[in-house]
Amino acid sequence: MADGTAPNAGVAAAEAAFRAAQQRKLWRRRLLPLAGVAAFLLSWAFLVEVLQVPPFVAPSPTAVIATLIAKFDMLMRNLAVTAMEALAGFALGNLAAIAIATVFVHKKSAEEAFFPVVVLINTVPVVAKAPILVLLLGNGMEPKIAIAALICFFPTLVNMVRGLESVNPQAMELMRVLSASPREIFFKLRVQNSLPYLFSALKIAASTAVIGAIVGEWIGSTVGIGALIIQATYNFDTALLYATVVVGSCFSVLFFFAISLLERMVVRWQAPVVA
Repeated sequence: MADGTAPNAGVAAAEAAFRAAQQRKLWRRRLLPLAGVAAFLLSWAFLVEVLQVPPFVAPSPTAVIATLIAKFDMLMRNLAVTAMEALAGFALGNLAAIAIATVFVHKKSAEEAFFPVVVLINTVPVVAKAPILVLLLGNGMEPKIAIAALICFFPTLVNMVRGLESVNPQAMELMRVLSASPREIFFKLRVQNSLPYLFSALKIAASTAVIGAIVGEWIGSTVGIGALIIQATYNFDTALLYATVVVGSCFSVLFFFAISLLERMVVRWQAPVVA
């Protein structure tokens, strides 16, 4: 009895220690970001107070928070417009990238012919693309969606091509031995292999889509986070300017974490690949 109890007690103690270590790690992951944000805000408030920075140059955190509360409805109305543009551009750009990556993997001649064109278009700065798209598509939501889509397109295309092509040769040979059709090889092997790469690109696109929508609003718009930033800048309303930036950044962060959560739900068999 004593011989059997000692090993069981040791296993239970080891399991308890492991669970405690995991719990400490979880709390550390939760608390350290909050501590970092708090340290940043305290440093900001301290520097503004000590250096006597004029409010029109850099407002205090309390002034920004007060503006967020006082103008919350206006900020949310403008954020809704930018969010729609970013989400539409995100969906359009990534779907186009996935479709073209599929063509490139199956038609190497198409990849060799058109991939340099894609790279060339991607090298054009966003601020140069935006006026062209406004001239082509008008001054509505269409050019903002197009800019967001273009920004999302290239990282997803590169990662998706890489994921579809980097299939284990042994797995590919096994599928051929089993007389798998090209369709089965694509969906059961290539697509499954590409998902970690795809989600790495989608997490990048989640942030860049918002940036693209805001940049598009800078060129010509009366509503949206980008338009509000321009208006606050021209009016020297720095508290509103900072509050608008905070709102846009918070939406980008939430969008990023939504994609990360979706990745955890879909890609269960492999650790995410860093782009």
